[in-house]
Amino acid sequence: MTDQATTPESDIPGKPTSASRTTLSHIMGHNDTNLLGTVHGGVIMKLVDDAAGAVAGRHSGGPAVTASMDEMAFLEPVRVGDLVHVKAQVNWTGRTSMEVGVRVLAERWNESTPAQQVGTAYLVFAAVDADGKPRRVPPVLPETERDERRYQEAQIRRTHRLARRRAIMELREQRAAEGLDE
Repeated sequence: MTDQATTPESDIPGKPTSASRTTLSHIMGHNDTNLLGTVHGGVIMKLVDDAAGAVAGRHSGGPAVTASMDEMAFLEPVRVGDLVHVKAQVNWTGRTSMEVGVRVLAERWNESTPAQQVGTAYLVFAAVDADGKPRRVPPVLPETERDERRYQEAQIRRTHRLARRRAIMELREQRAAEGLDE
């Protein structure tokens, strides 16, 4: 585990993953349903973004905006009457951005059965100042083996995001040079 209070490239003290971890819970109602009668994916995505935004703001000590949402996976449908728990934590930090991992669990509000995982997502947030300009974020300090694994996996996802972006930009430049995309 990382036991430094700061990283070599930052003079900002680090924060442990537990410092900003949170859970948002909500009972799903009839207004949350789609045409199939289950909870609309967009409703779940908003809860995910809300919880992740709270975690990003807590970790960075101020405003943070959603830069991207990766790998939103819906594993099981959510039904009216389900009590949904959205658990979020910072997995990785860069200079001005951070990845927040989210697990979505659902349980029947009137039953004593264990909550079932129904979704996962990874979001990237950018910390911003009052003028909307990027600002530095504290390094995240993994506390457990699980936190360390999440940190390492987040680095892989970041590498893939950057490579994908680079490949798309190269393709666009090539097509523009060939006069194919106007």
